[in-house]
Amino acid sequence: MLRRLRNAGHVTYFAGGCVRDLLLGIEPKDYDIATDAPPTRVRELFSRTQAVGAAFGVVLVRQGESVVEVATFRSDGEYLDGRRPATVRFTRAEEDAQRRDFTINGLFLDPLTDSVVDFVGGQADLGAKLLRAIGDPRGRFGEDHLRMLRAVRFAARLGFEIESETGEALRAEAPQLKRIMPERIADELRKMLPPPTRDAAWNMLWQYGLAAEIFRHLPGGGGVMVPRERSVFLNLPPGKAVAFPLALAAAAICYRRANDPAEDVRRFFAADDVKRTIRALRLGFRLSNKELDQVHGTLLGLGSVLNDPPPTLAIQKRFLAMETALLSMELMHALAKAGIQTQRVATVQSLLHPLLDTEVAPPPLLGGDDLTAMGYQPGPMFKRVLTAVYDEQLEGRIGSRDEAMELAKKLAST
Repeated sequence: MLRRLRNAGHVTYFAGGCVRDLLLGIEPKDYDIATDAPPTRVRELFSRTQAVGAAFGVVLVRQGESVVEVATFRSDGEYLDGRRPATVRFTRAEEDAQRRDFTINGLFLDPLTDSVVDFVGGQADLGAKLLRAIGDPRGRFGEDHLRMLRAVRFAARLGFEIESETGEALRAEAPQLKRIMPERIADELRKMLPPPTRDAAWNMLWQYGLAAEIFRHLPGGGGVMVPRERSVFLNLPPGKAVAFPLALAAAAICYRRANDPAEDVRRFFAADDVKRTIRALRLGFRLSNKELDQVHGTLLGLGSVLNDPPPTLAIQKRFLAMETALLSMELMHALAKAGIQTQRVATVQSLLHPLLDTEVAPPPLLGGDDLTAMGYQPGPMFKRVLTAVYDEQLEGRIGSRDEAMELAKKLAST
């Protein structure tokens, strides 16, 4: 593709993240091409194209099974919404580099000669492991507020430090994150908060004042980060690919200000507080229903075994039968490492361990149809009776259908 553009007389390079990764010895996930050819010319040269952002000079080109983004060198006009420029002007490579976010992302590569084209000092920053904004950092973040989270994500992923002026600009511009759509913030957090970048990203979010803004909707949001040994989030089991890092971030924030850690857990895992957390996650990040269900199940399930009184055998089995049980256990592990309800967690873990390889969700001996056949009318009583009968079955106190029916009759009459 690059050769075709070159042969047609256009200055053309690999651009952005793929150049950065190649120079760091990382296999790029995809390749972007930057050229002085305008979008109309790109579409003339390639038969399978899609103008996904023609106004910004971006065309997707399909070549075989590959899809490559081809962007025309441009200079951006004024940013009015904190996300995209109102206008663009097609230009040459040097100006295009100046409008990009960070020096390490402003590099071009000529793959035919294996030479780097560097207008912004990106190679030096790669060598020094520094993440530096191009030009005025506050101006860069003022144009596109999401760049602040991208700064943390890139620095955490690459193991880089954030250059001092860029860091100061992060702190100064952090309140602008309120203008960003919740879905975009959530997307960035999904990328940076799972391992292996979890610890570094989490620390930088607090270090530069970004966490107080993006977690402001959550119970206990804002304020100062607790030390690592008291952080639930940073004590999660290492190497685990958590399905919903935002849920565990929410839990971590709720413990930050705990003067009485045990009381804090009881309060947080109460049903009403879990509901408030779910509402805050929906408002602050617009999580999918599936994600919210996972959060709800994880927190509520953990509350069922950690809250007083100690969990019965039936409660233990119901907990382990939940789809989110393993995630709840990861969070429970982190609580104990953070010094929160350590003894209770140890007790619960000792109770649960022998049950892990057993049948914890046997088919119920009795169902609603059975109650109807016994002459009872469907209503609230059904749930109460069936729950109580199944609990007795899980406890091992009844083991036959006849025993279940006899117990149901007694319960229905009270």
